[in-house]
Amino acid sequence: MSRTVSINGRTYHWPKQPVVVVCVDGSEPDYTEQAIAAGQMPWLAKAVQQGSQYIADCVVPSFTNPNNLSIVTGVPPSVHGICGNYFYDREADAEVMMNDPRYLRCGTILAAFSQAGAKVAVVTAKDKLRTLLGHRMEGICFSAEKADKATVEENGITGVLKLVGLPLPSVYSADLSEFVFAAGVKLMQAPRKPDILYLSTTDYIQHKHAPGTAEANRFYAMMDRYLAQLDAAGALIAITADHGMNGKTDAAGKPKVIYLQDLLDRQLGAGQSRVILPITDPYVVHHGALGSFATVYLAGGDRAAVMAEIAQRPGMLRVLDRESAAEELELPADRLGDIVAISDRHTVIGTSAARHDLSGLDAPLRSHGGLSEQNVPLILSRRVRGLAGDRHLRNFDAFDLALNHAQ
Repeated sequence: MSRTVSINGRTYHWPKQPVVVVCVDGSEPDYTEQAIAAGQMPWLAKAVQQGSQYIADCVVPSFTNPNNLSIVTGVPPSVHGICGNYFYDREADAEVMMNDPRYLRCGTILAAFSQAGAKVAVVTAKDKLRTLLGHRMEGICFSAEKADKATVEENGITGVLKLVGLPLPSVYSADLSEFVFAAGVKLMQAPRKPDILYLSTTDYIQHKHAPGTAEANRFYAMMDRYLAQLDAAGALIAITADHGMNGKTDAAGKPKVIYLQDLLDRQLGAGQSRVILPITDPYVVHHGALGSFATVYLAGGDRAAVMAEIAQRPGMLRVLDRESAAEELELPADRLGDIVAISDRHTVIGTSAARHDLSGLDAPLRSHGGLSEQNVPLILSRRVRGLAGDRHLRNFDAFDLALNHAQ
């Protein structure tokens, strides 16, 4: 009888060979398709032919933290509790980053396998994810952003810069993601290679460059070279994304923004509502904290009337009450406002115009967060077997497919 690990209502087979799950931040399917068509990803082109390729759905809000945590727990935010990069903590009466493990409501696949004796490693681009991904995990867990500060006590490894052979990258660069891949290759080439390796990149390139552009193809060509090395090291590779990406501008290239706090202040009066943008994180230069998902807390006013006012704004796609949003989007109701607002494919939501600094945008705005960024790739380097033909695949099925259907 094969050895298994059960976590969050799912059972996973023990890896027969090293398994690498890669979350390519912001990678809508068109990025890899365009790069393959341009001859920039020869390894992936072969992997798609010999392995398996699907289009899956990410969780909404289509942001980094909720989706990375869904991938490593195998469940939606309604179970794991991480429903944004940023939220309003009612108990603390404070707007806070949702990167503290105390907000996590279940264990991770990574921790479960490590506690069962597997060698597990995690390399993430930004440090904001590290403590969540590494919660209760025994093994190696560090970020490219703070690779120079990694210690055995905190990260399970030291001397990362020397190991990888690259300088510490800027957080606002494609180099941050390359460092993740380079580190993953070095770990997989080590004598005690991980049984399970999770790699999570940054969407710096995707925020600035559309699929098929020279810069985007150059980035994916870099990624392909490292994936080939992971494959050569004997790994089974599963590739997915935390969300897609869309241009959020008008025909002239100007950002299309609904400033929701300004709208509600005019309708209800100042202090009667609080708009929270879950895209908010410490790294807002490339998106100005503008995404396609917002949640609204009301201090007064008629909720139905407020929802109707929001819904009639050009560019608004869906307006849901808390209860409907929690059920439809599989989100924790106690961490949502009274209203959830989702804008369309080419529109973003802001708070007040005065609160968003767009001076750092050096390219037309591209962002994410809504239903329009839900489609993501799900690619495995080996053939998937025993999968129901009508199964609705999610990005958080990556470990299930890799461990239970592709070994």
